[in-house]
Amino acid sequence: MEGARIDRWLWTVRLAKTRSLAAQACRAGHVQINGVRAKPAAPVAVGDTVRARLGGRERIVEVVQLPASRLGAEPAAACLIDRSPPPPPREPLVGLGFRGRGAGRPTKRDRRQLDQARGRRGRPIG
Repeated sequence: MEGARIDRWLWTVRLAKTRSLAAQACRAGHVQINGVRAKPAAPVAVGDTVRARLGGRERIVEVVQLPASRLGAEPAAACLIDRSPPPPPREPLVGLGFRGRGAGRPTKRDRRQLDQARGRRGRPIG
């Protein structure tokens, strides 16, 4: 293949979970090919550098192959050279989730404190 759509390539090499999420990231301006913002149908070729912000992480990859269909994890890794910076270290959640034996279910207040410490937002009401 000479070229492929960027949204399809991101999905094929498993950088995006679904093709629609890859296209959505392109439309939002989170994907660049060789430093230029890419629309979902923008062509990507071997040797291009793709910079994408997907899943809350900045990925910088060089295109090595253009597979015709979605691949498994190992063959997909062979289709790109990952030049991304390492992800930030995760802070351990010390003391969270530990409840003494027989303490029962966490109360609503306990659940809110756990969610806040984990960085999660509450569910919308209604």
